[in-house]
Amino acid sequence: MATAHLLVIDDDQDLCLLLSRLLTKSGYEVATANRGAVARDLMSRKRFDLVLCDHRLPDTDAPAMLEHIRSTSPGTQVIIITGYSEVRLAVELMRKGAFDYIGKPLFPDELLMRVQDALAVDTAPEPRANGKDRGKGTRSSGPAYVDGTGSAAQLIVKHIGLVAPTDMSVLITGETGTGKEFAAKRIHAESTRSGAPFVSVDCGALPKELAGSELFGHTKGSFTGAVSDRAGSFEQADGGTLFLDEVGNLSYENQIKLLRVLQERKFKRIGGTKDIEVDVRILAATNEDLRKAVAEGRFREDLLHRIQEFTIHLPPLRERREDIPRFAEHFIALANERLGRQVEGFDDAALKHILDHGWSGNLRELGNVIKRAVLLSTGPRITPDCLPAVVLSGAAVPRTSNTVEASARSPQDAQGAEGLKGVAHQAEREAILQALERNGYNKSRTAEQLNIDRKTLYNKLKSFGLEV
Repeated sequence: MATAHLLVIDDDQDLCLLLSRLLTKSGYEVATANRGAVARDLMSRKRFDLVLCDHRLPDTDAPAMLEHIRSTSPGTQVIIITGYSEVRLAVELMRKGAFDYIGKPLFPDELLMRVQDALAVDTAPEPRANGKDRGKGTRSSGPAYVDGTGSAAQLIVKHIGLVAPTDMSVLITGETGTGKEFAAKRIHAESTRSGAPFVSVDCGALPKELAGSELFGHTKGSFTGAVSDRAGSFEQADGGTLFLDEVGNLSYENQIKLLRVLQERKFKRIGGTKDIEVDVRILAATNEDLRKAVAEGRFREDLLHRIQEFTIHLPPLRERREDIPRFAEHFIALANERLGRQVEGFDDAALKHILDHGWSGNLRELGNVIKRAVLLSTGPRITPDCLPAVVLSGAAVPRTSNTVEASARSPQDAQGAEGLKGVAHQAEREAILQALERNGYNKSRTAEQLNIDRKTLYNKLKSFGLEV
């Protein structure tokens, strides 16, 4: 088996050196770059199987680097390195084509696991219709979709049960990471088409120039790089279900082509002359308000009516906290199977942090945090020291009436509960966490900004019970 080529992009030279040594010892060939310009130069001269890219760089950022990689080397997988305070941004980058994200602090076993998962993905030069189903995730034989226990979850289950047996098109709405693709698979599994293909297309990760080929296929020689005939997503899904994730990202031109197919149930491959008839049920998903996009001229109203015969909304985790324990149990079971562990659950303190956190990345963030916690756990239950700093700090808890009980305490309340020393301790802790987040968890920059040395910073973090 050929040696995989990896590129680490981070302006922290110590981190680059550490990762290079770790990955080289694991059998990979590793190059490093401390700036985006250096990385682009390296990628112009050599193809990399995987890029690990820090979210913040001196001359660019991860979104720009991801766009460059997607356009110049579509087969290269990307893992974003980020602070857990930037989870929402990292999850958004996954929607745009990144394979995964990993939060700082970096732990060797977790990093190697993510790298192995990314390299296990089929990296064909042309995107494939079911690309999101490869390597995202679950090698478990357990259910892909888990029912919650609250009223919102019960309503979702009811709506899926009602619409699944029909052939109606369904638009699934919700924030990034709320499980829209899982809901689509559940609809397909309960439909009369369950024995036929389920094909998933991530419209947000498709380069605009390849979207037509991805959806409708092409003939040999129809454009540069078309070395053979290729069936598109519609042909692959014939008789089954086609799931269009983040459908709002399709270009206006491709919206017109899609509308025509939905109306006529036939299309031509790019470069082809023969009409191809298909029988496909459409499920679509979006994390934006498509009616607003229609009003702004970015999305066709007639196409919206075609894909929105029925709507299912998936609320964010912060609005369905009663479901978090159920989802957490499922993710623990998956992580146990993946990592060969036997973690049984959370201790009371860790569970409180899990329930109080804001979960801006929703189920995707929860799954990542729990996989990391299972990896770090040394006993039968997950303890607070297995959780990332931002979950422990409560910094991401939304300030709504049902979640601000702890964070909205006044200094006078805190003083009464803990005394002046407790107030100072908490203020110092928050100041250090905020400085770490501002500096992308780079300890050298954080210590310099706080006018302390690295050793003092480490000692402070240890005294706070934080490992970042």
